[in-house]
Amino acid sequence: MPHHLRSAFFVSDRTGITAESLGHTLLTQFDTVEFKRETIPFVDTVEKAEALAEVIRQVSETDHLKPLVFTSIINPDVRSALQVENAVMIDFFDTFIGQLEQEIGQRASLSVGKAHGMVNEEKYDHRIEAVNFSLNHDDGVKLKDLHEADVILVGVSRSGKTPTCLYLALQYGIRAANYPLTPEDLGSPTLPKLLLPFKDKIFGLTIDPARLHHIRSERRPDSKYASMDNCRREVNEAESMFRHHGVPFISTTHKSIEEIASTIMHKAALGRRF
Repeated sequence: MPHHLRSAFFVSDRTGITAESLGHTLLTQFDTVEFKRETIPFVDTVEKAEALAEVIRQVSETDHLKPLVFTSIINPDVRSALQVENAVMIDFFDTFIGQLEQEIGQRASLSVGKAHGMVNEEKYDHRIEAVNFSLNHDDGVKLKDLHEADVILVGVSRSGKTPTCLYLALQYGIRAANYPLTPEDLGSPTLPKLLLPFKDKIFGLTIDPARLHHIRSERRPDSKYASMDNCRREVNEAESMFRHHGVPFISTTHKSIEEIASTIMHKAALGRRF
């Protein structure tokens, strides 16, 4: 159990995604400490940095512990203005850019917003198109142009198809459709007729029946849909279908959306589209 609280700031001159992601990854290795996390994006002037530095100083005095400050700020003047004596400053750019410049033999451009900005409109548009494709092909709503899909996720209701599709689109630019297996589909080990022409694009998602029962019970309590027997039957029949057709599948029970998506990318031999 956590035994004390430590303040952690993720500070950036843009969205804060890089500082937050890298900082969070590091903090997960200290599971006996509870962190009070705060992300502060768009700290892009000396004045904003100075104001934030004062806030961090006050937190240090209140907590009686040095706050952890993870930063990904390009402008050296802004970085300098953010320095706080009673804080642990972890500057991702200052840590890595110098070493990379020396190895590559070229000065870094120090341009703001390249990681998560709209640097290339064509690539950005492709990403948005992938998101729209996934939204339009959610839960088998639109099936006529599945030939355009990079992958089709198939599984029982509430096995994690929709969030995984959207993550694949946003993170990788993958055109992901999904198809929910209904009780009618599960009557035999044969894939639904609409999916048969696209068998090579199908990737199955399964889930532990007890976990599925819990999820469905929150949505529709005391229903046949959520009953343990029904969940167990649907999962067993879905997995039998996948095995019968040689469809690759994974369990989402103990995996995050990031882990599920990464596994699909690897096992389905998909590449980033932007």
